[in-house]
Amino acid sequence: MTENQRDTGPRHAVGEDRALTALDAALAASDADATEAFLTARSGEYTRFADTRVHHPQDIVEQQLMVRVVVDGHAARAATSRIEDITGTVHRACRAARAQAAAGLPGHAHPVAAAPEGRPDAPVRHPDTGTWDVGERSRLAGHAMDAARRAGGAAYGMFGRATTELAVATSGGVRVHTSATEAGAALTVKIDDGSSHWTDLGRSSTALDTHANITRAIGQARAARTPEELPDGVHDVVLGPLAAAEFLDFFGTFGFTGSALADGVGAVAERRGHQVASPLITVADDALAPVGLPIAFDFEGVPKRRVTFLDRGRVADAVTDLASAALLGTTSTGHAHIAREESPRAIPMNLVMSAGHTPEDALIAGVERGVYIQRFWYTRAVDTQATTITGVSRDACFLIEHGVLTRPVRGRRFTESVFGALARVDAVGDRLASKPLMNTWNGCASAPALRIRGFRFGSRPATSRDT
Repeated sequence: MTENQRDTGPRHAVGEDRALTALDAALAASDADATEAFLTARSGEYTRFADTRVHHPQDIVEQQLMVRVVVDGHAARAATSRIEDITGTVHRACRAARAQAAAGLPGHAHPVAAAPEGRPDAPVRHPDTGTWDVGERSRLAGHAMDAARRAGGAAYGMFGRATTELAVATSGGVRVHTSATEAGAALTVKIDDGSSHWTDLGRSSTALDTHANITRAIGQARAARTPEELPDGVHDVVLGPLAAAEFLDFFGTFGFTGSALADGVGAVAERRGHQVASPLITVADDALAPVGLPIAFDFEGVPKRRVTFLDRGRVADAVTDLASAALLGTTSTGHAHIAREESPRAIPMNLVMSAGHTPEDALIAGVERGVYIQRFWYTRAVDTQATTITGVSRDACFLIEHGVLTRPVRGRRFTESVFGALARVDAVGDRLASKPLMNTWNGCASAPALRIRGFRFGSRPATSRDT
């Protein structure tokens, strides 16, 4: 019996047997000093809907095999989506590495990974996602559209599931494969000029609590009608989990990577041990967490380790791959990654801000006058050294008056230091929500709601005079 026959979840794009056979063939075709090959594959099913109908249903299957070879200290890569015929791809990589050596170019390639003594046990395959099929997702989409229409509005979004595979083999003895389920949802409800948005994803479809979140989004959209302008200025705010998770998108650019540390720039290189955030704030890249998109090892076959970025507000460590670990004289934390149109480097991929113990209603109750922010969008880094970003608040945002949500407010631009805002957190929510990390394979950021004393809306950055 094969893996595909045993499993009732989303179908595999490749499957363990084919994946490891292709990687074995890649190693056999190479005559380099060392060879590393990894295969990524994904089989996704997406139920998209808008207003009155399910439209544009998609099943997307994708796969890629990439090989890295080392010849006399010179490395070269080549990739293909034709995994049944990879010999030409391997030979192309070998020729490129030899050409570098023949040209007398400096060669400092890091070695390939050796077989680890053990692998972490990441909870990556959930059987409930197997029952979240097109029928169930269509039923939920129909429920969302009908409920929004009865409320006088319309619902738009996508419910989907996928199986993600990663397999790695090296001439050092690594030979591993993993297969993970994924369930995701995105919903926007519009009623007149009010709107609300909900996004979440993880390994388990049940954990999304889709029915309850559809009801919540419709209620928020109804309450968000006829929004007022929010004046520029400093406000106490409660950030919903999606707004708080937006901060995590930027930790990879703030210097929590091995390459930044090796270059002597960024948070870990310049401020390790410094208190930059509230003691209530702990942020880690945790591939073994039961939230987000955990997975056991990276593209180099190195088992992943939990890496703490902010430990109760203090700057702690950086993620590494084999190359940056070699530069730093340490061992890889298992965060090798290759994004489209980027050089290979270690990056965070399953960022988690630890939850606190305060329900969101209690966070709001602790604000005399302020603003509730459901989410941010169009966020961009302004100054990575100062951790300053800019963006716009959006959807169900409300004034907080005497501890309760009152009048809705329109989206407003902000420019803030992430560390500065996190330093003014005085309470943390008890529930996490997750969102995708853009241009990151299997990337996810999970965060709770936050209460921040003094958050500046307006185009100019906040200063010490504002707080």
